[in-house]
Amino acid sequence: MKLKLLAPVAALAFVVACESTPDQSGAATGAGQATGPRPGSQEDLVANVGDRVFFDFDRYNIRGDQRPTLERQAAWLRQHSAVVVQIAGHADERGTREYNLALGQRRADSARDTLVALGVAPARISTISYGKDRPIALGSNEEAWAQNRVAITSVR
Repeated sequence: MKLKLLAPVAALAFVVACESTPDQSGAATGAGQATGPRPGSQEDLVANVGDRVFFDFDRYNIRGDQRPTLERQAAWLRQHSAVVVQIAGHADERGTREYNLALGQRRADSARDTLVALGVAPARISTISYGKDRPIALGSNEEAWAQNRVAITSVR
């Protein structure tokens, strides 16, 4: 009797042991790949470095509390030497369109100049100004204005 019970259990164990195992590399399905953003991508920049620096009202100089973001961006750009970026300068809604386009350009240029001073080749960085034409945050209050006084780095 014990032998009759042992034979099916042994057969089942043999089948399970001989069963082929799924591909552990994940090559065919994409499973098993590292999660997270692809190195050198915009998502990588945003998640691991930070893509924006903020400015005070009517100013374009890099604030002390924003410099570490540009230092991280410079290190990231040195690590990903094939990446080319664009820095977009923005302004809040106060002031004329022309004034804010000029201010946004000075903000973008200030961020670029800092990256260049930190060792990034100038040819890898382009700038553009959106002034107040492309707000980051909607609203006519200090919270929205603070979000719109920014330079944003984007991978091209």
